[in-house]
Amino acid sequence: MDGKKQQKDWYRILGAEPYESQAELKLKYQKLALLYHPDKQSADMPAGEVEELVQRFIEINQAWKILGNETTKKEYDVQRREDELMKNGLIYTVVHLEDMDWNDDEQCYIYRCRCGGEYLISKEDAKNTVSVVSCDTCSLTLEVLQ
Repeated sequence: MDGKKQQKDWYRILGAEPYESQAELKLKYQKLALLYHPDKQSADMPAGEVEELVQRFIEINQAWKILGNETTKKEYDVQRREDELMKNGLIYTVVHLEDMDWNDDEQCYIYRCRCGGEYLISKEDAKNTVSVVSCDTCSLTLEVLQ
């Protein structure tokens, strides 16, 4: 294991896909919240089942807290993509931003690839805590850390 905690799939929890609009995500959230809300459960339901439903309701709310906000959704989507790349072995290496060279002409950070190409990251993209950058020549990618 690489030491990273396995993240929950918030889209799966809402029964949604990453390409769906905020309105579609909200509708799915609302349907599930009504279905699993503790106040909507039968009074004679066994305690174990009630606890499972409450936990599901909490997960649904957590998913909406992340996916219902454009900023946190974008951060989550970036992290999902990076995790996918790491899992599939497509990350060539991990580099700290301070180990990259600044190019005044291009106004970006540069790191040389083993193929002779370059990894380029703009100052704006470098503001992210973690970024995945592709080589401009080959198919390798690297992870840039602050």
